[in-house]
Amino acid sequence: MRDFPSCFGEHGVQVTDSSSTSSRMTQNLVTCMYRTKLGDHSRIITVTWCKNLMGQGLSVNVDDQSCQCICKVDMKPWLFSKKKGFKSFEVGSSKIEVFWDLSSAKYGSSPEPLEGYFLAVVSDSEMALLLGDMGKEAYKKARAKPPSGETILLSKKEHVFGKRLYNTKARFCDNGQTHDITIECQTVGLREPSLSVHIDKKMVMQVKHLMWKFRGNQTILVDGLPVEVFWDVHNWLFNPNVGNAVFMFQTCHSAEKSWSKLSSCSSILPWPTTQSLKERESQGLGFSLLLYAWKSE
Repeated sequence: MRDFPSCFGEHGVQVTDSSSTSSRMTQNLVTCMYRTKLGDHSRIITVTWCKNLMGQGLSVNVDDQSCQCICKVDMKPWLFSKKKGFKSFEVGSSKIEVFWDLSSAKYGSSPEPLEGYFLAVVSDSEMALLLGDMGKEAYKKARAKPPSGETILLSKKEHVFGKRLYNTKARFCDNGQTHDITIECQTVGLREPSLSVHIDKKMVMQVKHLMWKFRGNQTILVDGLPVEVFWDVHNWLFNPNVGNAVFMFQTCHSAEKSWSKLSSCSSILPWPTTQSLKERESQGLGFSLLLYAWKSE
């Protein structure tokens, strides 16, 4: 399996309250990619929340139509005095501003805040992306007008930790509800290891004979949409001290699915790039959730 990606990309707005150089095994990441409107153009905004033994951080990247990052600002840990602020950029004839307030943020096991925060990206005084439950405060701080287009969550990548159960939450369509997702996998001390997936505490998928089916995919239905579930637990079964398992949930908006590119023989499920997102959308593929599952000691 690939190593943990860096807590922060080379480019982007970065907010940290301590060093991000701790061990990969103690680093926790959530990365979300959104499609939104900046000025007259459709853009991809990538938000990464990071937590490790030394602290937490935030990275925001804005890509242009050629898939290149157009925002670059570094905030070094020793310059970080308050968990709120803003940065602005001139991109062509547009002005992009990023506002954040994490001073009252509350967290669970994930580095992504649960409540008490906002993160806002504003383009020419128009709200392009708003995250968090402090929308009123965000609009007041940014002095922004409501967006003229919709913001769509395209994909989410997350690191989850557990001994037998691995939990997360996801919404598979824009207007759908947020679902509790539990992956249950017992690989130690059993004659026949097995894998099961539960949505809102209901088992929707079970894989038996996992020693022979350590990689594969299966279709489930969520909110009436087909969702293809991919899994790779090879490391857990044959290299338990080496690394993690990988799971991906990929929605499809059409009845006819094309999984040929996703279900290749590669042991590493692909994290979409800006360019590949365009290709997936043209194939009728929707939201994707990629999970790196790590066994806790």
